[in-house]
Amino acid sequence: MLSSQIITFIASALALSTSPVQAAADHTMGFIGCSMSENVAQGYVASGGKRMWGPYGTGALVVQSWTDSASPAWQKFDNQAALYGKPDTVWVQICIFANPGATYAEVKQLIANARAHAAPNATVYITGQPLYDPGQYCFLAGQGGAELTDRLAQQAANDTSQSVIYPGSFILHTAEVQDGCHANTAGQQSLGKQAIAFWG
Repeated sequence: MLSSQIITFIASALALSTSPVQAAADHTMGFIGCSMSENVAQGYVASGGKRMWGPYGTGALVVQSWTDSASPAWQKFDNQAALYGKPDTVWVQICIFANPGATYAEVKQLIANARAHAAPNATVYITGQPLYDPGQYCFLAGQGGAELTDRLAQQAANDTSQSVIYPGSFILHTAEVQDGCHANTAGQQSLGKQAIAFWG
């Protein structure tokens, strides 16, 4: 009888000691971006993704929202980091409005800021906004805007001084778009599955 109580106690203690570690491992990847990133995060969580944070209110936070390391956007990020621990991986999504767009210097600042707000030696993934079927574009980013963000992401990945990973382009098909820019429910699921394929 006593030995079974001891075994039960040890099993309970082990379960308690491993649960927080598992929860922390489930949210070890942060992200920065805009409402398009939120669409990915929504679909990622809905599709069973656990590594990356869920949505945390990044709507309309384009590149210029993230260039100042002390901006309200980074305060939101830091609140998530306080909840889950500083992430060991960060996904940087380059989001733009048609005016002013974005420059490569701004993209490099986003990468530097991501490293400053993450755990030491964090891995950084970088992508642009989702690309659309031929003839389609996001009116907020402007014609050619999504392609510009994708080129900037690839430029950063090809710049060995940045040490970032470009996993590929997110794709949104016409039937997956609700308003000319953002993903509908099917689009969110598609984006989430693409994210799982990119980084787990």
